[in-house]
Amino acid sequence: MLAYVLKRLAVIPFLLLGVASVAFLLSQMTKGDPLAALVPERMMANTEVVAAVKAQWGLDRSLPERYVIYITNLVKGDMGTSFTSRRPVATDIAERLPATLELVIAAMIVGTAIGMAIGLLSARFPGSVIDIGGRGFALLGSSLPIFWSGLILLYIFTVRLGLTPGTGRLDARTRPPESITGMYTVDSLLAGDVSLFMQSLSHLLLPAFVLGWAVTGIIARLVRSSLLEEMGQDYVRTARAKGAPERVVLLNHALRNALIPVLTVLGFTFAYLITGAVLTEAIFSWPGIGSYAVAAARSLDYPAIGGVTIVGAVAFLLANLVTDVAYAWANPRIKVGR
Repeated sequence: MLAYVLKRLAVIPFLLLGVASVAFLLSQMTKGDPLAALVPERMMANTEVVAAVKAQWGLDRSLPERYVIYITNLVKGDMGTSFTSRRPVATDIAERLPATLELVIAAMIVGTAIGMAIGLLSARFPGSVIDIGGRGFALLGSSLPIFWSGLILLYIFTVRLGLTPGTGRLDARTRPPESITGMYTVDSLLAGDVSLFMQSLSHLLLPAFVLGWAVTGIIARLVRSSLLEEMGQDYVRTARAKGAPERVVLLNHALRNALIPVLTVLGFTFAYLITGAVLTEAIFSWPGIGSYAVAAARSLDYPAIGGVTIVGAVAFLLANLVTDVAYAWANPRIKVGR
């Protein structure tokens, strides 16, 4: 197992090189002009200013030259400097990534917990009111666009009922905790500030539910179908014949084998949400990497686009590796690396 993991980790840099190359070439093929983000509109007619900016940012070089410089800097750990923020892309991403990770982790916890519960109950009582109602709730979450469900739930629970706070990670006049992990809930706990933890948690719950609701439907359907299939297997009938309680049969025997397709969804959903939580971040004013990616795309900020692409690629590659290892944990009959 360890040799397999090390082998996969050794391949990741080469895959990232390929992803970075494709992202660079695609960004250079766009018809937009990145000078719009670098030169004020009133100065665009000044050829000297435009030439100086091009020379400063390397836009006066040929495409092969720019590619070699970009890859060389990337190998050194330099993602470049953002056209819009004028700061290193790695710094921008490092500041925003913890906010997205906090939101995505919370969304995965909420979505997985609710989806697993619905799937278990639906498989335990197929065709019942619990089954129909649970599947309906899960299907609703998968079907509704996030921008619609987010706005509706924000209006109901914040504007009308006042049960949840407004947008953002904290109240307007609240100072964030000292940054250790960048996740406000974790940092406030590490600082021993319970009131700040509760405030950050209250801001986190609604966007996490909105983002996790879509995951709920997928997990609930997978758990239900997998459990129903496993419940008809010989080993389940044997366990029942030995007098094992239905709860033990369901949780200790059938569920572990039913988790295998769920693990695939969880791994890739987590990676997707890191760069795909754009709408949720926009609705709830969550300063994460998704909103950063949108701003970079609008302004043709090539270095920022490349940085976000690399982060997404790393997330998917690591999720794929973790999923393979989780396969072996869930079912020892599966041998990874062979």
